[in-house]
Amino acid sequence: MTKGQIEAKISETVTKFEINIMGRGPKQINTIIIQDLVIIRLKGFFSISEKRLAENESGIELLKKVRSRLFENEADHFKKLIEDIIGVDIISIYSDVSTRTGEKIIVLTVNEDLEKKYQK
Repeated sequence: MTKGQIEAKISETVTKFEINIMGRGPKQINTIIIQDLVIIRLKGFFSISEKRLAENESGIELLKKVRSRLFENEADHFKKLIEDIIGVDIISIYSDVSTRTGEKIIVLTVNEDLEKKYQK
């Protein structure tokens, strides 16, 4: 597979993961591979209730905690899904949501330069 095909497959898999595990998928998703980094950007994945919750400080804090905990609880499953696509080990996973923009960023570090691996 090419780098672009791998990026598309990751985006597709993460969208399915978000729907199946988190309850709602993003309106838009983009995956970029840069050397040994995989950067996944999801836009528009909050539900109407979550948007309302994010209208005040205590709601923002609660929303971030819940989203963070849900993702952490499924981190091993998420890691396996992505490793099956990229064919290398994931070293670490970083994730955060912005209640202001409605975005989620996931950054993966891996043990190999994926740009070189999938260069064509």
